[in-house]
Amino acid sequence: MSLIIDCHGHYTTAPKALENWRNQQIAGIKDPSVMPRASDLKISDDELRESIESNQLRLMKERGSDITLFSPRASFMAHHIGDFNVSSTWAAICNELCFRVSKLFPDNFVPVAMLPQSPGVDPKTCIPELEKCVREYGNVGINLNPDPSGGHWTSPPLTDRLWYPIYEKMVEHDLPAMIHVSTSCNPAFHTTGAHYLNADTTAFMQLIQGDLFKDFPTLRFLIPHGGGAVPYHWGRFRGLAQEMKRPLLKDHLLNNVFFDTCVYHQPGIDLLNTVIPVKNVLFASEMIGAVRGIDPESGHYYDDTKRYIEASKILSADDKHAIYEGNVRRVFPLLDKQLKQRTALGTARTSS
Repeated sequence: MSLIIDCHGHYTTAPKALENWRNQQIAGIKDPSVMPRASDLKISDDELRESIESNQLRLMKERGSDITLFSPRASFMAHHIGDFNVSSTWAAICNELCFRVSKLFPDNFVPVAMLPQSPGVDPKTCIPELEKCVREYGNVGINLNPDPSGGHWTSPPLTDRLWYPIYEKMVEHDLPAMIHVSTSCNPAFHTTGAHYLNADTTAFMQLIQGDLFKDFPTLRFLIPHGGGAVPYHWGRFRGLAQEMKRPLLKDHLLNNVFFDTCVYHQPGIDLLNTVIPVKNVLFASEMIGAVRGIDPESGHYYDDTKRYIEASKILSADDKHAIYEGNVRRVFPLLDKQLKQRTALGTARTSS
């Protein structure tokens, strides 16, 4: 029987004190006299438990998932606000909260880190936070924002050498990155309905145009939200790659690029799993995230994505196991290591 591992979860239900602290931090950018200290934020373990037990954990039990890879709320990353020091303090606070959740609920939540990115700032400044999260918090992945400007796209493509210090650390720690933008501050792009999907599609096209994986053959990226427009326009991308004299996409990208199942209707999930090889699809829901309502056509929550996998007529039992567990553990080897350690510890306790 498969573990159901949701590779895409955010702490969207954090206690209100976190948002209040952030609002004060933003006010402090203009008026340094009101800038809060990190120590001013007080959130008890009981508050964390309540925020999780009545939300994510309740839905995980209802929907039948076991483990969530848990990162700070994507729309709250807002790397375009303030300078690097602002982002650094904010990332540290958010990452610590996800770590605390993972310690309170070790069987259900595993932390994934946001980075303290800032527009125009060298990405290598993010390395200390990345190292801390891996070494001290047991993080198994990172979220990488290809557009810290918040919808204005002032950063170079992901294939640019500017990003290489992050990639070197990812390879060193065998750490994948989910390509995930944050809030759009450009009114032309709705955050979740346009900016997120634009970024997913843009990142994939950038990777087609470059040769990043020649330099980093073990680097792994997870493109969320089902890959944006990628599966739907697979023929377009294959054709463009051909015109650019690139290798076939299965050789050029699909050893390193993966897609999640945050696609909120059955035809979309069926398309994803028809076009993209099963080995490249990882289960995810982003529950209590971008789309929280109930589908009037089905009577079920849009983001209850396990239902779509279960209802698939094209996926075999082995395929479902790969999507639910096998692929996630392969793409997130630090998670696999942790789960094997849990199993060994449980076996040792049983035998003793």
